[in-house]
Amino acid sequence: MDKLLLMSCCAPCSVGVITDLANQKVNFAVMFFNPNIQPKEEYERRLAENKRVCKALNVPFVEGDYLPEIWQKATRGLENEPERGKRCDQCFYLRLKAGAEYAKAHGFTRMTSVFGISRFKDFDQVCRAGKKAEQETGIPYETTNWRKNGGLEHAERLAKEYNLYRQTYCGCKPKK
Repeated sequence: MDKLLLMSCCAPCSVGVITDLANQKVNFAVMFFNPNIQPKEEYERRLAENKRVCKALNVPFVEGDYLPEIWQKATRGLENEPERGKRCDQCFYLRLKAGAEYAKAHGFTRMTSVFGISRFKDFDQVCRAGKKAEQETGIPYETTNWRKNGGLEHAERLAKEYNLYRQTYCGCKPKK
């Protein structure tokens, strides 16, 4: 049976996709695995908003472990990289590989993510990381561009309707 795992970075980015997939009766679950989000209070706030959206739409939700130390190890030496730089390559790959491994272990047949929906992210960079995870796990990564056809605007409208918490940064610990 076809089963999709949707990786979510935050509720405002994913609410439109989750709503659309639920309305289309796609067999899917949302996974929140974001060890890049710091501090922990910020992580917990974003996690709670993701859970709230999934509960409202009756969509299964998977909470990955919060492991900031593995993100720090994966991105060590890349702290000064700009947005869309080499640190983002490592971050996307780490999270998508973990998602693909989870998908493989739990009967999912394919996966995708909303990591590239933001205009601040490089969609192709996300896709490269997803395809690398696919090569290593055998779980197909779908490179759907959720920004197209008004997808980002749809997500923004729904985020306002749900009164979702909107963060002011991606997840990497802000510089002091």
